[in-house]
Amino acid sequence: MADPSGKDAPFPSTPKPAPWLHDRRQGPSWRTFWNEGRDVAGYSLFDFLHAYVYARWTYLYIGLGTGGRHLPGWLRSVAGAVARLAPQTTGADEAGLGHARGYHGKVVPLDHARQLVRVEQDVRLTDLEHVIPYPVARDIVLHNPDHIVALECPCRASRPSPCLPLEVCLIVGEPFASLVLQHHTPHARSIGADEAEQILEAEHARGHVHHAFFKDAMLGRFYAICNCCPCCCGAMQSTRNGTPMLASSGYVCVVDEAECLACGACADCCPFDALAWSSAAPVIDGERCMGCGVCVSICEGEALSLERDPAKPAPLLLEELMAQAQPKLLARA
Repeated sequence: MADPSGKDAPFPSTPKPAPWLHDRRQGPSWRTFWNEGRDVAGYSLFDFLHAYVYARWTYLYIGLGTGGRHLPGWLRSVAGAVARLAPQTTGADEAGLGHARGYHGKVVPLDHARQLVRVEQDVRLTDLEHVIPYPVARDIVLHNPDHIVALECPCRASRPSPCLPLEVCLIVGEPFASLVLQHHTPHARSIGADEAEQILEAEHARGHVHHAFFKDAMLGRFYAICNCCPCCCGAMQSTRNGTPMLASSGYVCVVDEAECLACGACADCCPFDALAWSSAAPVIDGERCMGCGVCVSICEGEALSLERDPAKPAPLLLEELMAQAQPKLLARA
């Protein structure tokens, strides 16, 4: 599928050297990763090997998950045997999360996504079950958050006719940014916060959704922002098909029928099929709505808005979470 906006990628594709990246041949990023993993409760050697496979062969890993790539039969058998040996997360299957238990995202509206690329200090926020409602992988621990990498989207790259541009995934902080540059130089480059924000805004204008992604093997914490479309994104397709790989932003769309122009644009653009048309106004399915804000931006009559839904997990407002954590940190000091 072509770029829905009809625009070419506005960002250069030639990789630029990262001034903060060590000599990749010496592999310091993996040593840093291993050392940080030793401080994570329950992080095992299997988790580290899982992380290595995921970071080293990201495009194959994601391609297999989305169905865009296939393993030979013998290798599929080996992979299945290894998967059966993997330690299981207590309570995950009972919660109905399936494979989403350790690899999942939090939908974030544009303003919230901006906060994640505009961090000016290291951050440590743990056990955010009220924000990211999963048994594992729900911490925000950012080291060197100004180290940001733009990566060609593995979900889009696995499709025969992907949406464009490809360079829309953002890797935030260390040791993740260095790992991605170490293994995916032809498909990744270091960028600053200004360009990261430009990517977020351009993808939002195309009607695409921002997700803050978490993974158990990636030290159980936030490491990337996905900016994707329902036709390419594996997590969005899984969520629409009943596997909850995405958590709500914490908001739900509401309509002011008096302001509605009855144009139907909102129902056409909703990435989660949460809007239907009835009579002269949209009907919103609150269960399906993920509070991404795509429909709000496209509504010319300004009839749509996002409202906090207390039945859904709390929003991922990084600045607010940091402010809440500060008194607790001072009390411990």
